[in-house]
Amino acid sequence: MTGAHAAQTLLERGRRVLMLDVGVRETHYAPLVPASDFVTVREREAEQHRYFLGDRFEGIPWGPAAHTLTPPRQHLIEGTERWLPLRARAFSRMESLCYGGLGAGWGAGCAVYTPPELSAMGLDPATIAPVYEIIGRRIGLAAEHDDATPYCGAGLSTLQPPLRMDGSIAALHAEYRRRRDEVRRAGIVMGKMPMAVLTRAMGERGGTRYTDMEFWADHDLAVYRPWMTVESLKGREGFEYRDGRFVLSFAERADHVEVHTRRVDDGADEVFRARRLLLGTGTLGTARIVLRSQPGDDALPLLTNPYCIAPALHLRRLGAAMERERTSLGQLEMFLDPRADGLDVRMVSLYTYRSLLLFKLAKEVPLGFADARVLMQCLLPAIVLVTINHPDHASPAKRLRRIPDPASPTGDALEVDYTLDASEARENDASERRILAVLRTLGCHALKRQRMPSGSTVHYAGTLPFADDERRHTVGADGRLAGTRRVFVADGSPFRYLPGNGLTFTLMAWAHVVAEGLARRSDGD
Repeated sequence: MTGAHAAQTLLERGRRVLMLDVGVRETHYAPLVPASDFVTVREREAEQHRYFLGDRFEGIPWGPAAHTLTPPRQHLIEGTERWLPLRARAFSRMESLCYGGLGAGWGAGCAVYTPPELSAMGLDPATIAPVYEIIGRRIGLAAEHDDATPYCGAGLSTLQPPLRMDGSIAALHAEYRRRRDEVRRAGIVMGKMPMAVLTRAMGERGGTRYTDMEFWADHDLAVYRPWMTVESLKGREGFEYRDGRFVLSFAERADHVEVHTRRVDDGADEVFRARRLLLGTGTLGTARIVLRSQPGDDALPLLTNPYCIAPALHLRRLGAAMERERTSLGQLEMFLDPRADGLDVRMVSLYTYRSLLLFKLAKEVPLGFADARVLMQCLLPAIVLVTINHPDHASPAKRLRRIPDPASPTGDALEVDYTLDASEARENDASERRILAVLRTLGCHALKRQRMPSGSTVHYAGTLPFADDERRHTVGADGRLAGTRRVFVADGSPFRYLPGNGLTFTLMAWAHVVAEGLARRSDGD
């Protein structure tokens, strides 16, 4: 996300850009998935097993439920175990070397952070707030103004109509409106997150047809993916894209930066030279590059959102028919503002379930598989998956460091040690109970809470925190890496706090701000 939007901003300001990327692509399943809705595929397609289950049955995980990527999305993590080794006792990370990065499979939620959240992160609200609108116009946003807007959409004006809710979610929303005052007294609001999904055509992209296939294909390009931006940039003068290159490190010279890379096909090393280097490789990837380039025994801080999943039953929907046209993406959110100050807000997403296939849930039921299958078919219209995301603060118990690893092609790995302290765990637990109690009053009953391993949200930040005193391994307000003149960081590495809302929209906005600053600099400074 950050590399794509930084590159677009630089090109719009008349700069020349070379983008270095590994750029893994999915070419095996993409041609097989038809441009049809899920029900039609299930009814008519003779070879649906190939992409639903996988030619190697890679779509049939038997183990932890986290990160069960569908076969057409498994290229997101191809090569990461080899090129991005990470050692941890209890940390579940996801990184990507694919074309478009993790944004090739993101959930499309675009949260505008509150001013207190931005300030806690180290960002200037007056600078970031107008940039949300710039990015929103680029990618297209479906949203509406409602009770949730102050927590996720304040200030946005260029909007398409919101995504339609299916019957189950719409019924929950109607019950919220009926009991609105009661729910708000509990410190909770409900509404719709801005989504990077077109509900009307925009340029070469079509509006969503509600195929329920968002986890399998990019139908009509309705859901924004960052590779779409890169594709459009390839036709512009001044932009060059080189894939198949893994960036190892950098070395700053008097009037340029050397970027040391390794070709992933033959292992050959290459050096590229540029006036300035902008790192947008994700928080963990940038940490690797910086630690190799500024070596030492330093441990860096790390932030990631704790979260839990609560499978729930919306009892009013038992036995109801499911719509043919629907979306797999999040349709409705809840926000708990525990102190009514816009900080440490908990974000809750509500999903209904169909196209990710019932066998993934059936294996979690404490019954024999044959019985579980029948039960889950009956319960399917009533299933709501509730995900609760918590904010994260820096602490000495959340760190990463670079360690030797002779088995790695780079000779190193990251080691993560991440532990919530007891007070954080208690506060998160109390928030979860409060949220699920409100859902019960709306007719949606959680069956259990499953706390996911640290890192499972795939939201990472804070390794190179903002500072204004040139301390080692920090970043200035303009994105410049301390101890350098020509190296800038455009991803989430500098954020000193991680709100509960997803950070992707703010990542794009921050990348634009850093690129704007770079574009204003003269070639000679």
